[in-house]
Amino acid sequence: METRATTKGQIVIPSALRRKYGIRQGTRIEVVDENGRIVLQPRTLEAGSALLNKLHGKYRGSGMLKALLEERARDREKEDAGWTPPSV
Repeated sequence: METRATTKGQIVIPSALRRKYGIRQGTRIEVVDENGRIVLQPRTLEAGSALLNKLHGKYRGSGMLKALLEERARDREKEDAGWTPPSV
């Protein structure tokens, strides 16, 4: 699929991908510079649950899943409070 950037650098994520990944108005999208590629990662409950399910089997019994869930809850509280990370 292909899309074009506007003069403001905005792009449209094709509707098929928005449906597939549960992206709706207001969904937060993480933008990552990864080995010369721009990667967009939706921060939806479904995407988070899929990742946790994948990790759950691999790290069963290690306590890591609980730690990840607690960390995500703290991150969500910061986001809701309008916290932004310091610039580097």
